[in-house]
Amino acid sequence: MENVEIEIQVKVENSQPLLEFLDKNARFKEESRQIDEYYSPAHRDFAAARPNKEWFRLRDSSGKYSLNYKNFYYDSEGKSTYCDEYELVLGDANQMRKILSSLNFKNIIIADKVRKSWDYKDWEISMDSVKGLGDFVEIEYKGKDDADPKQIAAEMIKFLKDIGCGKIQRNYVGYPFQLLFPEEIKFEEQ
Repeated sequence: MENVEIEIQVKVENSQPLLEFLDKNARFKEESRQIDEYYSPAHRDFAAARPNKEWFRLRDSSGKYSLNYKNFYYDSEGKSTYCDEYELVLGDANQMRKILSSLNFKNIIIADKVRKSWDYKDWEISMDSVKGLGDFVEIEYKGKDDADPKQIAAEMIKFLKDIGCGKIQRNYVGYPFQLLFPEEIKFEEQ
C-alpha cells in the first residue's frame, strides 16, 4: 500500500513452527543488519508524546540507506495497527546526517538489529533480533489499498496461532520506544 503501513510486531513463544512454515511456503528475501537512527526536531519532541505518534528514521541496511517518516493512528484504546509512511532511498547517509544536524534534528536513539525477511502472499514476514530487546516477529501487509487495518492485523495474529507459535505477546510502540522507555512497555497476550 502506498504511503500506508499496516503491520504487527510481536514476541512469540516458539518461532520454530514459523521458520519451518516459511522455509516450505515463502520466498526468502534477505538477511540484513539494520542500524536505525531515530531523530527528533528541536521544535517538536517526537519521543514526548503518549502514545507516540511520530518517528523519523535514517536506516543503514547492510550499506543501503533510506530515510523514513511515520505518523501513527490510534484507536480509542490507544492501539495502532497502521500509519502513514513516507520513505526514500538515499545515496549518502553522512550528508543526510549533516543536513539533519544543520536543521537542528537530534539523534535520540539507535536500534541495531539483524533482520531475516520472507515474502508470503500479501505479507512481508521478518524475524528481528534487536540488540537490547531480543527477538521479534514483524508482519507487514503489502496488499491492496482498501484493506481494513484491524482485520489484517487479526488475520496476522490468527496465522501465527494456527501454525503453532504458542503464546503471542504484542506491543504497539515499536523498537525505538522500547529502547527509550523500557519501563513503559506493555505487551498484550493475543
